[in-house]
Amino acid sequence: MSINSALAAGVSGLTANSAALATISDNIANANTIGYKTVDTEFGDIVTNSSIQGDYDAGGVLASTRQLVTQQGNLTQTSSNTDLAISGQGMFVTTGVADPTITDSRNFTRAGSFTLDSSGYLQNASGQYLQGWPVNADGTVTTNPSSLASLQTINVGDVGGTATPTTMLSLNANLNASQSINAAVTAGTYSASSSSTSMAAYDADNSTGTKPDFTISVPVSDSQGGQRTLQLNLLKSSTANTWDAELVASPASDVQDGSGLTDGQVATGTVAFNADGSINMASSTLFQSGAFSTTTGSNTPTLNIGASSSTPAAGQVSWGTSLGVAAQPIAFNVDTSPGGLSQYASASVTQSVETNGTQFGNLTSVDIDDQGFVTADYDNGVTRKIAQVAVATFQNPDGLKSVSGDNYQVSSTSGTYNLKTAGSGGAGTISPSTLESSTVDLSQQFSGLIVTQEAYSASTKILTTADQMLQSLISIKQ
Repeated sequence: MSINSALAAGVSGLTANSAALATISDNIANANTIGYKTVDTEFGDIVTNSSIQGDYDAGGVLASTRQLVTQQGNLTQTSSNTDLAISGQGMFVTTGVADPTITDSRNFTRAGSFTLDSSGYLQNASGQYLQGWPVNADGTVTTNPSSLASLQTINVGDVGGTATPTTMLSLNANLNASQSINAAVTAGTYSASSSSTSMAAYDADNSTGTKPDFTISVPVSDSQGGQRTLQLNLLKSSTANTWDAELVASPASDVQDGSGLTDGQVATGTVAFNADGSINMASSTLFQSGAFSTTTGSNTPTLNIGASSSTPAAGQVSWGTSLGVAAQPIAFNVDTSPGGLSQYASASVTQSVETNGTQFGNLTSVDIDDQGFVTADYDNGVTRKIAQVAVATFQNPDGLKSVSGDNYQVSSTSGTYNLKTAGSGGAGTISPSTLESSTVDLSQQFSGLIVTQEAYSASTKILTTADQMLQSLISIKQ
């Protein structure tokens, strides 16, 4: 009956506009929610089939909601290095637990207000932990576009302090060509292999060893960030343009000496110079001793110090057993121009000693770049890449299932995820120190609120009018 269908249509109008009021209320309430996407209510008419000509049954209206996930919100700069926003398509991958298993659900969000929690995890305001690919030891990242299991919760707290061992040093020093020959050399009492007359054994208080004519101190950082000192002791030889040399550790207990070395010696031999004052690497036996090796075609010898756990062979050297540090190759750059070791008729002097190692450092800050690389900065000047933030894209982002906390989950209409690095394969770029604002337009929502209110009132009129018509129909019988 048409009047009954009119009543049903009026009720559907009330229901649909109530749903519209609910979505508008949500939108207005989340006008300041980071990463929130406007929910839109769409109305569709319901058509019924009438079998009698001239008769019509009202079908009414059906409301459905749709979250406009693909709508880009305004990007706002912030002062936090860990605030993130995606400019373009894609979503952050998050999880509700710090150490998820394969069965734990993953969420997707645009809410990038991440901060470090007490355990060093990057967590946003809704308690979701940011996921990314860990950076390998060689600096590369192994990505997998279809496996959430390849992602890990990004944690900078696990990294702790860091240290970089010395792998290269450069010496810039001059040895005085006019230096007189040491009395121990003239008398023939000096011997590098003697524990009583070597330069390594020199002790003025106990009158042992031979005092060097010149000493160059070289700072070295070991694999744990400990600071070690190597000394290059030099003694003018009776052979023209030649200096006896002993490379020693200070203190001597920092190293284990192999047979042929004593009192913390790392290497012994001679340093020779050409007539023009430049170093003669071919004739310098110090850099040809057991602890040194030289690559073919290179004039830069490498000092090889074994691990604390190793026992050095004859002529070799290892770090002291009490240090517990790893083996360490150090390129000895003494043949550079300008600089290097030289011999001119001027005072012996060390111009500079440059090394690339750093001592143990503590975490000072965390930076994230536009490619999503999370980098830890330390107070010793070292920076270390920890992870790369993953960006998930979908065939139909608007079809994602909305869950609390500005999070979304995969649905049958959204299609499956595709994990990408920022700025690749259609994924947007990551904007650090930036947040994406809510996409709610308050003026539009208030306009919709007025329209919805009027439509709801109009639907109530349908009910009252249909009721009056039914009352008139009943009164005919009376």
